[in-house]
Amino acid sequence: MKTLNLKPGNKVKLQTKDKSWEGFILESYDSEIILLKLKSGYNIGIRESQILDATVLEKSTSAPSPKEPTPKNDKLPNIVMIVTGGTISSRLDPKSGAVISTDKDAILDIAPKIKEIANITEIVSPFMKFSENMAFQDWKLLSETCEPYLNNPEIDGIIITHGTDFLHYTAAALSFFIGKPNKPIALTYSQRSIDRGSTDAALNLICSTKYATSDIAEIALIGHETTDDKTCIAIQANAARKMHTSKRDTFKPINVEPIARISKDKLEILKTFNVKNTKKVKLDTKFNDKVASIKITPGSDPSIIEFYQQQGYKGLILEITGIGQVPSQDAKFNWLPKIKKAIQNGMIICATPQTIFGKLNPNIYSAGRDLKKTGIIFLEGMTTETALVKLAYVLGHKQWNKKEKMKENLQEEC
Repeated sequence: MKTLNLKPGNKVKLQTKDKSWEGFILESYDSEIILLKLKSGYNIGIRESQILDATVLEKSTSAPSPKEPTPKNDKLPNIVMIVTGGTISSRLDPKSGAVISTDKDAILDIAPKIKEIANITEIVSPFMKFSENMAFQDWKLLSETCEPYLNNPEIDGIIITHGTDFLHYTAAALSFFIGKPNKPIALTYSQRSIDRGSTDAALNLICSTKYATSDIAEIALIGHETTDDKTCIAIQANAARKMHTSKRDTFKPINVEPIARISKDKLEILKTFNVKNTKKVKLDTKFNDKVASIKITPGSDPSIIEFYQQQGYKGLILEITGIGQVPSQDAKFNWLPKIKKAIQNGMIICATPQTIFGKLNPNIYSAGRDLKKTGIIFLEGMTTETALVKLAYVLGHKQWNKKEKMKENLQEEC
């Protein structure tokens, strides 16, 4: 056993008394334990003394030599790729077993077909972050990264690669910060890292390229329509939500129809859209990030509103029940007085449905009508994520009437 090349990164087959194991060797901090990354993604530890035989199936490869740039095809449209991190920009580290960021240019290697659809004239990265680490300043920077390419007549579209967890927040933020783009912007992702055979990145990138070379001047989230590798859908940026922890088709349109259905060979329009044009895009990235969302749950204490006020927060999104209710019968858990008082003290409080699908209508039940009297702003079927971003955006504009703007359909979010 000591003579075998069981180095981190090597793909091996290990035989124990009971079973044969196949996977990649990981770096182990116990000299007596061999750590193995299985095809399933799980790690196991096997005592070296229990291994009867070991075969190296594939040695760890060294870093590839720099590639020659792909020659530009003058017959193809030109797009820019903006890489921000996330699983679509990640691979397995064979030494630690962790998922780590990879070189941004490696993304193109998993979907060479995109080079037949468009010239990737530039790959830029304003930052590399997993999406849960992003916030308003990052969305502002991302918008500023897009602006010169939107106003460059030689660029036909933009692809942004991104992590999934907070992607719908980013998409909503871009819809307000950029406003109406003059060319397509595709935000895409993968649920599985690009070094896995089951990665969804390849189809998502191909479909995003087809979208970015279309005449649709919309910011859209592009991803698998089903768990099969057949089609993607383009979802309106401020009406999407992540609905599953690991499935490929995790993003769904909320209370809207998809913009388009896209395959490797076809783009099918599903509803009307803004058409590509030559107007200059001017960003509006003002925001006030002293906002928060609260999901109202059974027995929840409404005094949390006072806590946020004491911390200097200017606005809240409340995910309320039914089609327009909050707890109000039990004096201890009656939200109505706290909401009313906070609004009277200048806080902007809005309501979204915690049911995801459907719209609020406070006029149906007396409980809804009582809540309406507090001055809360009902945002009908807007997602909580979009509502939170919109509230920060509206609060960033001191001269605006906040209640009117929250109810106004600024970017087709209502």
